[in-house]
Amino acid sequence: MFREMRRKNQQVSEADCKNLLQEEKRAAFSVLGEHGYPYTIPINFYYDEGDGKIYFHGSKTGHKADAISNFTKVCLTVWNQGYKKEGCWEWNATSVVIFGRVHIVHDPSVVNEKLRKLTTKYYPSQEEVDKAMASPSMKCVQLFAIDIEHMTGKLVNEK
Repeated sequence: MFREMRRKNQQVSEADCKNLLQEEKRAAFSVLGEHGYPYTIPINFYYDEGDGKIYFHGSKTGHKADAISNFTKVCLTVWNQGYKKEGCWEWNATSVVIFGRVHIVHDPSVVNEKLRKLTTKYYPSQEEVDKAMASPSMKCVQLFAIDIEHMTGKLVNEK
């Protein structure tokens, strides 16, 4: 169903893809938006290798929530800052592209567990995580999960 990577010599391993998902903090999340237009936004995310899902939070209303309720197929792209080899001008960057289906997580214990892991990834201390988790605004947060159907990674030399 999914295309094979055309430039296979640039493909990175599944382990490298998972490592990038663990390390990087930002992703471009794409859905089918209103009137058939793509809608892509930056998100913070947490990759749980144990269950093979990507988790992110959002509001219960709005463009993203509406798009997800209308069409569950999504794309997520994550990339690193890259590097330059000594003496070279061009960047070498790795990216991961994920295709999958997104759904709302309803189980309160799973929501709490995954939101705690998500905040731990971004907040500087356990104290800050605990404060965020105890905030009244957490009642307005919705947790989404992407079931990964296809994942590829690529190391690109920009020359």
